[in-house]
Amino acid sequence: MLKEKIRQLAKKYAPETIDIRRHLHAHPELSYKEFQTSAFVQEKLKGLGIPFEIKATTGVVGIIRGNNPEKRVIALRADMDALPIKEENAVPYKSQNDGVMHACGHDAHTSILLGASKILEELKSEWEGTVKLIFQPGEERNPGGASLLIKEGVLHNPQPEAIFGLHVHPGLETGKFSFRGGPSMASADEIYITVRGKGGHAASPHVTIDTILVASHIVVALQQVISRNKNPLTPSVLTISSFQGGYTTNVIPSEVKLMGTFRTMDETWRFQAHKLIDKLCRGIAQGMGAEIDVLVDVGYPVVNNDEILYPIARKKAEEFIGKENVQETEVRMGAEDFGYYTQEIPGCFYRIGVMNVAKGIISGVHTPTFNIDESAIEKGMGMMAWLGASINDHQNLP
Repeated sequence: MLKEKIRQLAKKYAPETIDIRRHLHAHPELSYKEFQTSAFVQEKLKGLGIPFEIKATTGVVGIIRGNNPEKRVIALRADMDALPIKEENAVPYKSQNDGVMHACGHDAHTSILLGASKILEELKSEWEGTVKLIFQPGEERNPGGASLLIKEGVLHNPQPEAIFGLHVHPGLETGKFSFRGGPSMASADEIYITVRGKGGHAASPHVTIDTILVASHIVVALQQVISRNKNPLTPSVLTISSFQGGYTTNVIPSEVKLMGTFRTMDETWRFQAHKLIDKLCRGIAQGMGAEIDVLVDVGYPVVNNDEILYPIARKKAEEFIGKENVQETEVRMGAEDFGYYTQEIPGCFYRIGVMNVAKGIISGVHTPTFNIDESAIEKGMGMMAWLGASINDHQNLP
């Protein structure tokens, strides 16, 4: 059976795929600067005889054609970029690029897709259709590498009928996967506000425009966008995470800068909120005599797992690793540029467990001690290969 062959090859190739992960982990690169990573992926695909093309400078898009390659096209996606974090793990494969770290598991994602690619290429005479491999740059920074690849035609020639992506889950035990239908991750927009006014001596506020006070009113009032304007049943969060102004005790500054984020699960409400944020900020500034610049930088959309594709994918996962090892993913207010793909074609973004309490592997993503239980890589590459090869005979495929 194809399923058993994939399992066997995943086990066989897991050690070398773990070595790939360790190489990538030791050589992380920031968003849109994944030049060595891209070259490494290209080298591996060449070695497997898999044709590919370059998109968005560092993105790599490969093609594996099985039997009847035009029967259906499935896309598999992995991100490649790292984060500006100084690693604190004492491991042999610790980051060699000071201040840069694979703290979100993208090294594992890329390794898993390379492993799955090897399996699919080896078994291509035993499955039907085409699998498009998307090794994506820039997931961690606006505008998101997914949006750049889409603009350059990654979802055409050939056009996928569905796309799958996975993400490590440090709160889920190794050997388990989790899925969720519908909205599963929030949109993410960045807020930049600059308040300006006549500065002066702190002892004479009446002859100044107190930008600190104006900005403080804005920070407090912005919470009304959530508490008094949003439908209580719609998950949303607005956080001002940076307040920069002033430099001493006796001077009212002429400028204060605020930064923050707005996230929600509802795309219609999302853009309504943008207008409310702008209107509220400008109204407070005008009422208090200050000048203001407001920018809501539109970021990633909601990750919306297709309601038809999701149960198909979950059933396939249950077939591959057992129903007891498949769970429901919680709703997350974190964001992922995979949402851009789900706006264009049916998609399913799922989680792979990488936690191992006995080994002390429990740190969350985006922390300097994040790591994964590498035994998850075998399951991950097998699962991704299984999804790529087996979702080809469903009449109800979206």
